[in-house]
Amino acid sequence: MSAWFIQKAVSVLSRGGVLAYPTEAVWGLGCDPSCEDAVNRILQLKRRPWRKGLILVSGQIDHFSQLLDRLPQQQQDQMLATWPGPVTWVVPDPGIYAPLVRGAHDAIAIRVTAHPLVAELTKAFGGPVVSTSANPATREPARTLFDCRCYFKSGVDHYLPGKLSGLNKPSQIRDAATGAILRQ
Repeated sequence: MSAWFIQKAVSVLSRGGVLAYPTEAVWGLGCDPSCEDAVNRILQLKRRPWRKGLILVSGQIDHFSQLLDRLPQQQQDQMLATWPGPVTWVVPDPGIYAPLVRGAHDAIAIRVTAHPLVAELTKAFGGPVVSTSANPATREPARTLFDCRCYFKSGVDHYLPGKLSGLNKPSQIRDAATGAILRQ
């Protein structure tokens, strides 16, 4: 991937914009999780109820150190054994991101991705980004850049070109405290 595309995406994120990008299984929408206005824009674009909350993704485990350091070592080990990879973990929210990220919950969902483009993006950005499927509520998630553009047109500030990693379904979601699978 050209460094120009990554720097353009980082610039969009840094000024509170919304980005579309490929993930493991589908195209995603993302923004700076500390920017309430950008998080709200994603919810509006998707017509997604705020109560549901959103996932944060990064290619770097250390981007989640403030969240992981609060957990017992056994929970950390369980999570680290699945990363990088398509497993999202729900952990207590210490309130460091925009409240809309957690929705109506007292927890936040995080994932360390193996997708090389997302890892490069979050490394350059210096932190995690919001990651939610690129689709309006009740519609199928976008699996191509074309589908993504058809859904959102100019509502997205930048479309980061790239390829999906080839997975067929969204990430599994698990509760860090219990290990329970919340979404298969």
